[in-house]
Amino acid sequence: MKLILLLLLIAAPLQAKPLKVFILAGQSNMEGHAKIETFDYIGDDPATAPLLKMMRDESGQPRVCDHTWISYFTGKYDGSANGEGTGKLTAGYGARDDATKSNGKIGPEFTFGLAMDAALKEPVLIIKTAWGGRSLNTEFRPPSAGPYELNDYQKKLYYGPPGHGVPKDMNQWLEEKKRETGRFYRYMVEHVKHVLADPTRVCPAYDAKDGYEIAGFVWLQGFNDMVDGHTYPDRGKPGRFAVYSDLLAHFIRDVRKDLSAPKMPFVIGVMGVGGLKANPDTLAFREAMTAPALMPEFKGNVFAVPTAPFWSEELGTIDEKRAQVRQMGHYLNSKHKDHANADGHMTEAEKREYLKNYEAKLISPAEETLWKRGASNAGYHYLGCAKTFALMGKAFAEALAGPVKD
Repeated sequence: MKLILLLLLIAAPLQAKPLKVFILAGQSNMEGHAKIETFDYIGDDPATAPLLKMMRDESGQPRVCDHTWISYFTGKYDGSANGEGTGKLTAGYGARDDATKSNGKIGPEFTFGLAMDAALKEPVLIIKTAWGGRSLNTEFRPPSAGPYELNDYQKKLYYGPPGHGVPKDMNQWLEEKKRETGRFYRYMVEHVKHVLADPTRVCPAYDAKDGYEIAGFVWLQGFNDMVDGHTYPDRGKPGRFAVYSDLLAHFIRDVRKDLSAPKMPFVIGVMGVGGLKANPDTLAFREAMTAPALMPEFKGNVFAVPTAPFWSEELGTIDEKRAQVRQMGHYLNSKHKDHANADGHMTEAEKREYLKNYEAKLISPAEETLWKRGASNAGYHYLGCAKTFALMGKAFAEALAGPVKD
């Protein structure tokens, strides 16, 4: 009997390990605007120093994954010149002017892939599709949400007297909205299907005998919707962003249907801009982003991951001061009655000198050094802080694969 069992075990094929496919999608923060030059800031914090060690190889260079590949599909803000960058995952697959060339930036994909590379024995393929400045209400609008339609507030505003933010030619504006509605959703789905039609093109480790599994989807988007006061009016009132929750639920259902992955785990990267002390409207938007994960139909396979805890509060404080400097520059140019150039007497050189002194009083040399070490972009891009994006990517991976050791 023992001999028979032994023969059966020897004859049994090794367990197949299908290629694990993860889809990352969204707007500019999924693109990722954190420059590699801000990596050292991660090591300043003992809590994240081990993460930096994971991100670098023995020579101190950004690590190249052994078993994780990426296809990154992106383009300009208007969607023109879409292109694809491919290769083994490493730093540099953040926001790109040319999809085929590194811009020296990372988004969440880098540590997401590093974590998956460490956690999984099978090869990993990341398909990332991201474009800046796109909303869920329009460009990423899922098919089942129906066509773009004006809400009551927009109808009253747009068909009333001309004013700020009101389209000059409504017919032209509506035609443009019709063209844009769902366009980037379609780009996303079409590219995923294109890659999966021949995974070997991007991932040489793919074995057709083992196949592939779409093992998760990560959505990091929201800023354009959050600041759209026309689509989401009633500032400060309960339920202001309920439409976004509904759209996101449609989005989850539709990508699962269109990719033939009905139980595909889905991670919502909840807006973290502004950190834990964000304004009430940002907090309300976070609740709306989280809402689909609490729906009974998505229980156990849709996960909301807050990103606010990863915001650098110390860099955020400096950014607020930098904003004051920019505002002072505006006041000087506009001859604001309460500021130094009220009568317009200052020359350009005098304005520059005044602004330089104003900034020096507001921002200390130590703060300026800290800013250059840790930040590389604006607040709406999480300050371009690699520490923030690294923590995000790791958290998204852990939501799908469990805790990952740095």
